[in-house]
Amino acid sequence: MASNQISGRIPERVGQLIGLTGLNMKENFFEGTIPDSIGMLKNIVVLVLQENKLFGNIPVVIGNLTVLSELYLHTNKFEGSIPFTLRYCTKLQSIGVSDNNLSGNIPNQTFGYIEGLINLDLSNNSLTGSIPSDLGNLKHLSVLYLYANKLSGEIPNELNACLTLIELLLQKNFFNGSIPSFLGSSLRSLQILDLSNNNFSSTIPPELKDLTSLSILNLSFNHLCGEVPIGGIFNNITIISLIGKGSSGTVYKGSLLSFERLIAVKVFNLETQGATKSFMVECNVLGKIKHRNLVKILTCCSCVDLNGKDFKAIVFDFMPNGSLENLLHDNEGAKNHNLSLLQIVDITLDVAHALDYLHNDTEQVVVHCDVKPSNVLLDNDMVGHLGDFGLARLIHRAAEYSSKDEVNSFTVKGTVGYVPPEYGAGGLVSPQGDIYSYGILLLEMLTGKRPTNSIFYENLSLHNFCKMKIPNEILEIVDSRLLMPFSKDQTWVVENNINECLVMFAKIGVSCSEQSPTQRMSTKDVIKKLHEIKQKLY
Repeated sequence: MASNQISGRIPERVGQLIGLTGLNMKENFFEGTIPDSIGMLKNIVVLVLQENKLFGNIPVVIGNLTVLSELYLHTNKFEGSIPFTLRYCTKLQSIGVSDNNLSGNIPNQTFGYIEGLINLDLSNNSLTGSIPSDLGNLKHLSVLYLYANKLSGEIPNELNACLTLIELLLQKNFFNGSIPSFLGSSLRSLQILDLSNNNFSSTIPPELKDLTSLSILNLSFNHLCGEVPIGGIFNNITIISLIGKGSSGTVYKGSLLSFERLIAVKVFNLETQGATKSFMVECNVLGKIKHRNLVKILTCCSCVDLNGKDFKAIVFDFMPNGSLENLLHDNEGAKNHNLSLLQIVDITLDVAHALDYLHNDTEQVVVHCDVKPSNVLLDNDMVGHLGDFGLARLIHRAAEYSSKDEVNSFTVKGTVGYVPPEYGAGGLVSPQGDIYSYGILLLEMLTGKRPTNSIFYENLSLHNFCKMKIPNEILEIVDSRLLMPFSKDQTWVVENNINECLVMFAKIGVSCSEQSPTQRMSTKDVIKKLHEIKQKLY
């Protein structure tokens, strides 16, 4: 019965099918509880109820199914604790109860009795307490998923007996203590190890370098200190996660001994064409500018690494709320933060102030050349900061201008969808090019659609898509998340002003992204119009 549109409750009389050996009802719309009569199916080997709308407790009569081999209940709305009666299902090989609302401890002397268990997935629930030590009895365990719970304590030493473990995912919990060395010395079959987003402390055990089969290692967002081990997997830095990756390098989260705030370290991939030039440009530009809406550079590093290879990195202030790209498109690493229209206006104001400073208030005009959501980073207060100046160009102001200062856009790569049309034709790099990219960014924030979305083709661009809906059909294109009231006492404000504000915002984006550079708004006019919108939202 899998993968249909069957709704209603699982009938109580299902228990009369005593000869049944397999029941697969996944991916339907079943609701209600699992009937206790399910315990009558003593010949059932496979029970699959995943991806429905079932709720209530997992019934204790599940322990009557003593020949059960596979049990899949994940992606439902089950509550309560994991029934200890599962210990009687000694033939179980695979259990999946992830993505529910289960709570309480993982029961002791339950899973440890199921010695043939191969896969155990309890992830994405609200389980508390520690990892039961009797999981060490599972000599055939290959996959252990406990991530995204509220588990705590240390990883028990007894797990060192699970020699066949291939995937161990414990991220997004409250585990503490040291990362045990046996993960590297005993569990030599590990291919995926994720301990991120916990409270582990001390150093990274050097034994992890001996995991020759490991393809993914994530130790980020803990309280680790000391040096990263040398050798083995640690020689291949691309295998290690932390917080972002671009065309010229990878960004890692870290800390400095004498520095209170967290830092972000952009390590340049010097094997990539143009990476060394990007490093020099970014150091040169960021060393001359300073503004509250620009990512702050702390220091640069250019040296030789432990393997005798050139090493170049830039250290910045860490931005805890990640990039605008992640928030707009719910990318991994985002904090499920739905941006309101007021926040959208504030962030676009932040970027506009940054561009106004670069274009008008510096010794030389700074053209960023790569304005896009992934280069807008958000601090703890959701203030936007423009970053990544690896493509930036410096131009003398009119009074000091000469033909030598002209920068041909053929040398600028940019990002598809955000590059102004005149750059594609080989025009000169100019502040108006940044304004075009900024306009596309505004329209992307308004609609929730990237300029490279598959709905845009031939003559239908993001610019035209928005332009033809102004003003009367504006609600047809707006990201629905922006229509949510700010609070109950502000509902009247939203109802009276939301349409007007959305139209004004869309007009700014459309005006900034006009085909002709001379028709685009100036940064100062943009700032003025955004402040008008902000006043209407208060």
